[in-house]
Formats: sequence, C-alpha cells, structure tokens
Amino acid sequence: MLRVGMLTSGGDCQALNAAMRGVAKGLSSNVEDLEIYGFLDGYKGLIYGNYRLLTSSDFSGILTKGGTILGSSRQPFKLMRTPDANGLDKVEAMKQNYYKLNLDCIVILGGNGTQKTANLLREEGLNVIHLPKTIDNDIFGTDVTFGFQSAINIATDAIDCIHTTAASHNRVFIVEVMGHKVGWLTLYAGLAGGADIILLPEIPYDIKKVVSAIENRTKAGKGFTILAVAEGAISKEDAKLSKKEYKKKMEKSPYPSVSYEIAQKIGEKLGSEVRVTVPGHTQRGGSPTPYDRVLCTRLGAEGAKAILEKDFGHMIAMVNNEVRRVPLENVAGKLKTVDPNAQIVKEAKLTGISFGD
Repeated sequence: MLRVGMLTSGGDCQALNAAMRGVAKGLSSNVEDLEIYGFLDGYKGLIYGNYRLLTSSDFSGILTKGGTILGSSRQPFKLMRTPDANGLDKVEAMKQNYYKLNLDCIVILGGNGTQKTANLLREEGLNVIHLPKTIDNDIFGTDVTFGFQSAINIATDAIDCIHTTAASHNRVFIVEVMGHKVGWLTLYAGLAGGADIILLPEIPYDIKKVVSAIENRTKAGKGFTILAVAEGAISKEDAKLSKKEYKKKMEKSPYPSVSYEIAQKIGEKLGSEVRVTVPGHTQRGGSPTPYDRVLCTRLGAEGAKAILEKDFGHMIAMVNNEVRRVPLENVAGKLKTVDPNAQIVKEAKLTGISFGD
C-alpha cells in the first residue's frame, strides 16, 4: 500500500487542481494499492489533522478547474516554530499527523513560503515533494511556475481592454499588476499588452522620467499612455530607505496602493487626470491556460515518478523545457527576481518602453 498526502498552501492560482491531478494519475496508473489523503486548507489541515481520503472521482474533471479542491490558507513560515494560541507545537503536530496516517510521502503545492516550510519538514525527516506554484514566477531553481501563464493572460486582457478607452479619451491609464517583491508578471503582461511604461520593484523609477516619457508620446502625436505598474513598484527615493523606514512610510501613506500615488504625481505635473485600474485577484481566478495544464501534467507526472522511485526532498522544476528534480535544500528561501540588465528588459527598452529609470 502506497499512502500519499497532498496539500495546497498560500495564495491560490488557476492550475493547482491540474497539478494534483497530474500526480494522482501518475500514481494510480502505476500502483494498484494507493491511498491519497488531502489535507484541507493548506498547512492548517496538516497541523490540526483536518483531512479526507481522496478517490479517483475527486481528480476527475478538475484539469480545467481553477482554485483548489482542497482549499488553502496562509501559514507564515516565520511563525511555524511559534506555538498556536493553545500552545500547540505546529511542527510536531504536522509530524504526528503524517505518521498517524502512515504516509510514505506528502506532496506540497505552493510558493516561496510554502516551500520553506516544506524544506523544514524535510529537515524534520518527512518525505516531501514540492510543486512550484505562484502567479509571481519568483521561485528560484525553476524557469517557470504554474499559474504564471494563466495570470499573464488575465493581466494582459486587462491592459488590452484599457487600450480602447484610453485611446478614445486621450488619457493616461495605470494598470496595477500583482507582484509585491518581483515584477515578472508585470513585465510579461506589460510587453504582451503593449504598455508604454513598465514599473517594476527591481528597477526603481524616477517620476520625472516617467512624466518625460508621457510628454514625449504626446509630442509624437500619441494622445494616450498606458502604464503597467507592479504593486511593489518603488521610487528611487524610497529605494534608498531601509525596510523599516519604508514600511513605516507605507503605513502612513494616504494612498490605497503605489499606483494611486504615481497617478497623483503624474496628474500634478501634467495638469490632467490619471485613471487607475486594479485587476486584483481576478489574476488568480478562472480556468488555467492550456500552457499551464500541460505544465502541471508534466510536473505532476514527474512528481509521481519521484515518489515511485522513493526519491524525496525535491522540488519538481522546469529547466530549459525539461522537467528536473531540484533538491529543496538548494532552493528554499531564495527568490528569483528580474535582473534589470536582463535581455528581455533590454529588448523592451529597444522598442521604446520606458522603465522610469
């Protein structure tokens, strides 16, 4: 009998179900005696023993279904060693529930924080396989994460829709794209949507250069400008602040987000109104793209193969379009950011896109 646990942790995305399906099909096609236990609401389910036995019907028809059939929650890694309100040792509780079900392995789907806890469980002696999920595409050691392409499509569609109204009214529009620490999603959606200015957390902007880029478009007879702004975009002045100083400043900020601050500053300098559109959590929703469905099937199948071979402690990654097993200890806690000197950034600048730097 092979017993495998599964959980999805952190923010949801479109392809979580497809990835779980890939693992389940990879296992069930090769093992006769198989039990898969789904822990509900992420690590919370593993901590408090909230789970259910999954059957083949649970994995039927979910390839195209967004969200996660197991539910999810955020359990900060930095608090994993901190007892809960009732004094429960969360790490010990997760281990006990793992052994209580006599699991051979637990498959953990999630982003950076989820991965760090997965590595912690590996260090505690549990057999772990991690599948890299996040719309931010910021997991180190894999070229792409599932959910990223689906989110690009939605963010790009938002920019596409803004084009017609921006052109009709000769206005400046800001589309705020998800991404607090990294700008992969904003970069790709901005390029795909034809944004004129792209502002990323990794490339601090100068508001004067942003305004200058808009004015240059106006002089060239282009009446509208579209900015794709990552929610973590930061000015050159703020980038000089310490994390503590910047956090304090943001807590006192009268703006809902950085895009509204940028909009006001641009409006003051140009003497015209700037509109802000925030697609928000729609970027996590809907059905996964065909690309993500294929990606998840491949990652899931390789995850199943690793379990069958008893090769644990890995993240299943995509490297140069090939599925690879990457040791968790080599990637946990690392962030994959956009290199300001990356070829894609240089190419974008060659086409006339401004990054405000």
